[in-house]
Amino acid sequence: MAEKEHNKITFGILTVSDSCFNNTAQDKSGLNLKQIVEDKERSFVGEVVKYSIVPDEIKQIKNTLVDWSTENLNVILTTGGTGFTARDVTPEATRQVLDKEAPGLVVAMLVGSLKITPFAMLSRPVCGIRGQTLIVNLPGSAKGSKECLDMILPSLKHAVHQLRGNKKQVATSHASMTQPGSHQSQHHSCSEVHHDDVKSQHCKHKSNDDVTKVARRMRHSPYPITSFEDAVAMVMNNAYGIETEVVDLKDALGRVLANDVLAKHPVPPFPASIKDGYAVLASDGSGIRHVSGNSTAGSVPLDRVTPGVCVRITTGAPIPPGADAVVQVEDTKLVQEADDGKTELEINVLKEPEEGQDIRPVGVDIQQDQVVVRSQQVLGPAELGLVAMVGVSKVRVFKMPVVAVFSTGNELCVPGEDLKPGCVYDSNKTMLLATLKDHGYPVLDVGVANDNLESLQSVLKTALCEADVVVSTGGVSMGEKDLLKHTLSQVFNALIHFGRVFLKPGKPTTFATVEYERKKKLVFALPGNPVSAIVTCNLFILPALRKMCGHLKSHPTKIKAKIERDIKLDSRPEFHRVVLSWNGDDPVPLATSTGNQMSSRLLSMLSAQALLQLPPGTDTKPGLKAGDLVDALIIGRM
Repeated sequence: MAEKEHNKITFGILTVSDSCFNNTAQDKSGLNLKQIVEDKERSFVGEVVKYSIVPDEIKQIKNTLVDWSTENLNVILTTGGTGFTARDVTPEATRQVLDKEAPGLVVAMLVGSLKITPFAMLSRPVCGIRGQTLIVNLPGSAKGSKECLDMILPSLKHAVHQLRGNKKQVATSHASMTQPGSHQSQHHSCSEVHHDDVKSQHCKHKSNDDVTKVARRMRHSPYPITSFEDAVAMVMNNAYGIETEVVDLKDALGRVLANDVLAKHPVPPFPASIKDGYAVLASDGSGIRHVSGNSTAGSVPLDRVTPGVCVRITTGAPIPPGADAVVQVEDTKLVQEADDGKTELEINVLKEPEEGQDIRPVGVDIQQDQVVVRSQQVLGPAELGLVAMVGVSKVRVFKMPVVAVFSTGNELCVPGEDLKPGCVYDSNKTMLLATLKDHGYPVLDVGVANDNLESLQSVLKTALCEADVVVSTGGVSMGEKDLLKHTLSQVFNALIHFGRVFLKPGKPTTFATVEYERKKKLVFALPGNPVSAIVTCNLFILPALRKMCGHLKSHPTKIKAKIERDIKLDSRPEFHRVVLSWNGDDPVPLATSTGNQMSSRLLSMLSAQALLQLPPGTDTKPGLKAGDLVDALIIGRM
């Protein structure tokens, strides 16, 4: 807990706006920034401890920045006042209090914003350092400030470590950039920065190499290593919400509701009987009653209950006029009948009833206009039953993103065909399609791409045309036939956010976004080893898809588990496949390894219910002992 608090980054958010200060407008931007900073889905440990609104006055802006920086805030975000009008003075005020400027952050925001709108060239942000506090100017609109913050957010953690003098964390970030194969001398389309996330998020590798000249191919990856946490944050930051649609209840199971469902009528809409028995006047007490008619579910009772008179009633039936209690049939005795037992004439009430006994009042379950199911709720059987209960037959839900899946490789054979020499059967595509279908997403099988530019380009074009999200497997490592990243960046002008991740399995995992036919598409290029493909699908793709279709909780459920046997730690963070079991009354499950964890050994996924999130090994802690507690991400049915 102490380490977590130490790593938490403290923020101040300063909204600069005359209208917000004068309460003639609502501060949407500042509150939106607070939500982004403290959003746990983004894997960013941030806390807003200062929030204020000031008018567009240089003196007040300066005074607030100075006061907050003396309180050792790590980051101050300002929003508003960066335009061209006479009252836009935030950059001038900010520049006057800075010890050092940070133009790299400004460049990152402007370059990224210009990809979204040409009006970004009219923004005049200033970024820099005062003492140990980083100050960043953001635009005044909620949309613009969010987009700019998303562009620099992954770099802020490293910047704060530098300002704090946290040598260990800084060294870790630098070490991840100098892992064997990172080759920092490769050229990028923007200036060098310390944090590899900024480099991978906002730069495109410029390749003038002829990929057909195998002998001259790169010997090291041009893509820096990205930490797992930052890679997840990049994916989630780019996972956008898509449109909504109206569907029938019968087709809504598992979908996410896009707006609240309200009850048009109370439930029950009339006083209803809880039991089979007799509607009576409680003041009559016990004793003989004359039976006058009956009330059944689905009918309107015609007979009135008066002193000494009762009405036979069934469960759920409306209470007849005059009655104020129901006596269950078990508490009565027949006194007189007619028509050979077909008609009750008199009964004896054996127990004295109480007023309101066994009656459901109007609206006792659901009141009129009550919200019965809220927006972003997953529609399961109970939710659908509630929606039906209030008379709603159609619901508006978030659309499901369509996912196109393909494999790459000349060596792949279709299962069922004769296995050719030097070839293997394509299991990855089947496994990924099944995983996505199992979670309810519509999928497209767009086939297999051969290891050449023409085939890759053709399959990618089909996938981008027909789907919102594209998933490929294979062709992302350093082999002479690994051409997928090249095709994405050079042919489709994709923005590759990361091309390698510091984790095991799945180091070559690649994530990119492509603007295709005026729509943003997400592309996940997964490794070709089957375990790497399915593990990274669970870690990156499924959370992104959940967020896109409206889920409030996107990431896998995380619990604590005890490891059954000693585990040797890898130099990278590792996701170890395990089966969970509970012994006796112990609430903490035991995690049993599925065996050899080689990324090619798909048997390690057989029956796996969870991924143990293991830290990288160190000289002082090369492994874990049996009984140690670790985090376990649930990926399978329990």
